[in-house]
Amino acid sequence: MRCGKMAAPAAGTRGGVRRRCQRLLYWVPVLFISSILCWSYYAYVTQLCLLVCLIAYHLFFMLFVWSYWKTIFTLPVNPSKEFHLSYADKELLEREPRGEAQQEIFKRAARDLPIYTRTMSGAIRYCDRCQLVKPDRCHHCSVCDKCILKMDHHCPWVNHCVGFSNYKFFLLFLAYSLLYCLFIAATDLQYFIKFWTTGLPDTQAKFHIMFLFFAAAMFSVSLSSLFGYHCWLVSKNKSTLEAFRAPIFRHGTDKNGFSLGFSKNLRQVFGDEKKYWLLPVFTSLGDGCSFPTCLVNQDPEQVFTPVGLNSTTKNENHLFPPKTLRDSQSHLLTDTQSWMESSANTEKGKVVPKGMSNPGLTVENET
Repeated sequence: MRCGKMAAPAAGTRGGVRRRCQRLLYWVPVLFISSILCWSYYAYVTQLCLLVCLIAYHLFFMLFVWSYWKTIFTLPVNPSKEFHLSYADKELLEREPRGEAQQEIFKRAARDLPIYTRTMSGAIRYCDRCQLVKPDRCHHCSVCDKCILKMDHHCPWVNHCVGFSNYKFFLLFLAYSLLYCLFIAATDLQYFIKFWTTGLPDTQAKFHIMFLFFAAAMFSVSLSSLFGYHCWLVSKNKSTLEAFRAPIFRHGTDKNGFSLGFSKNLRQVFGDEKKYWLLPVFTSLGDGCSFPTCLVNQDPEQVFTPVGLNSTTKNENHLFPPKTLRDSQSHLLTDTQSWMESSANTEKGKVVPKGMSNPGLTVENET
């Protein structure tokens, strides 16, 4: 019995050590990029030392480091408390078997939320691990073990997820790292050619010059394809996950469901003030929980209260729109007054067809 009592704490200790080791290993890619960056600075500034180009070099270097720092240390945002099940609903969920009673719990929890996407079977998107109803474009990351708002992907090079809170920083990181590599390759090219033709003085600098060009050219090729791909995603208002699996709405799959046109798609990520577009400061539109869509049909499952009339049941920091958002009616693109007038006119003439099926009664757990 004594041995049995000591076995459980020992297993827990081993599990804790393993998790700490995994966390340290996750930082290896970040340390690799940082070491390459430090070496490139040393090789370019102290060995190549092109005085005319040093001003431009330090500008690219500063923007590269700034955007990379912001991408790493801006933590992904999790869904707000409105999307979490209440304590009473959690207790009911534990007591009730999977069936009609449990389905009613999810339906009640999602009724007043701006949720328009569904699972493949038309069910409400629910995360069993986080015990919350997933907002649109939100996904659960198995590495971070959290639900991430507008999750794009988990990036090992920044050691966490890229999502709503840091996607602009990630995009600028790709842009400035590409410019940084292209600038080094362009200014180092003439010395690289001399190395293979007339030769360079037999010093330590020539090896730095050769490898500096190789590294800059290699990273330029990979970064150009990755940056081009994410520029295409921004132009279509898609995430990486949505590009591989199109979002599913009540009427079915729609790969362009969140696309508002090129200009408005761009502003979704970079904001309305163009003077901040090229700086790694947060200017993205919205709160990450609700997004404007190009859909016209209203989802009859959602019973919303107009903005500002039900502040007692919702957090004032998350005032959700009263119906499916159109391009011209988005609360992110127009003022609140015009939105309320539009929703009031729509509610007057709203008719729900008889016999309409209700996929909200079927709930799938997603992780």
